[in-house]
Amino acid sequence: MSVPAPKIVIAPDSFKGSLSAEAVAAAVTAGLRRVWPDARCIAVPMADGGEGTLDACLSAGGERRRMTIAGASGAPLAAELGIVERDGRRVAIVEIAQAVGITEPVGMSISVAARTTRGVGELMRHALDLGLRDFLVGLGGSSTNDGGAGLLMGLGARFLDHDGREVHPSPGSLSRLARIALDDFDPRIAECRITLMSDVNNPLAGPRGATAIFGPQKGVTPDEHPAFDAAIAHFAVLANQAFGVDAAERPGAGAAGGLGYALQLLGGEFRSGAEVVADLLGLDAALSGADWAITGEGRTDAQTLLGKTPFVVARRALQQHVPVTLLSGAVDRAALPALGKIYSGCFSLVFGPTTLERAIADAPELLADSAEQLARLRTAGALPEASGGA
Repeated sequence: MSVPAPKIVIAPDSFKGSLSAEAVAAAVTAGLRRVWPDARCIAVPMADGGEGTLDACLSAGGERRRMTIAGASGAPLAAELGIVERDGRRVAIVEIAQAVGITEPVGMSISVAARTTRGVGELMRHALDLGLRDFLVGLGGSSTNDGGAGLLMGLGARFLDHDGREVHPSPGSLSRLARIALDDFDPRIAECRITLMSDVNNPLAGPRGATAIFGPQKGVTPDEHPAFDAAIAHFAVLANQAFGVDAAERPGAGAAGGLGYALQLLGGEFRSGAEVVADLLGLDAALSGADWAITGEGRTDAQTLLGKTPFVVARRALQQHVPVTLLSGAVDRAALPALGKIYSGCFSLVFGPTTLERAIADAPELLADSAEQLARLRTAGALPEASGGA
């Protein structure tokens, strides 16, 4: 007996280094429609606060603004800001990877000792000039380790040494900091509501802090670690005094090389990035009455179950009794027992031995082929049915 063409929600994260979440959803849709040409495929491109968050948030509509800011190296960089409507208010979408992304070649070409987040502050200031006072800030994918000092400078803070000379807001210079002056700090920040999108709960400094845990992937060497950690801890003592807020030990202060700390000084509050994006894009409404959901990411392992995009999609789907299948670029076999408690099947894209470069290049075709085979399994009755109707 044939199965009617179902309503299917396709809600993947991006496949890092390969495809955007929107492109992943489009490829999966193409494969499904080889089996069900009239399928109701609803794409909800997802993100969790890292690279691709801006594109995901704008996938359902909104405005994109391009502007020139200082990149992590200080060189001019073209970056984008998103504007969406939420609860009747205009909201700025700030993806810090746009300003200080770890894949941005010019920023990564200089030592992490000299990189700064000043451009993030400039991006926020542009949003303030546009009249925006609500911010959703995605904190993933940064190349910096300055404790958010650059962000504060970009918003008008001045960093001075004992002789009143300017101090560069970078981990290689912050040890000379003696005073933070806020005379020219942008007063409009006090009017803002700032939501920080990240699942990182590390403090700013110490053995679980930004430098120790995330510094190595940005280029911090073991020899540099003690000095950098001490420099941002020293900066935090002075910043706490200047702003009248002690945020260095708060969960998430170590996110994005300490941007989580600086933004909490300004009143920022953390939420799961995937949950924020799911709410913004109306994932629950899309899942209502669906027969099936498909999610995925570049690589799935046990960490996915700690709140990454595919887990959030699965949890929300199962709350509505919609079975959900995982289709990722790679799946860690060791995580299958835990993943199998949630997903109606976990699948990888590759059909045989290949190189990573080849898999990335062929990702659209591999996704479409895999989705087609999943649809054929469902047609054959091998995948569970949802309790909701099409």
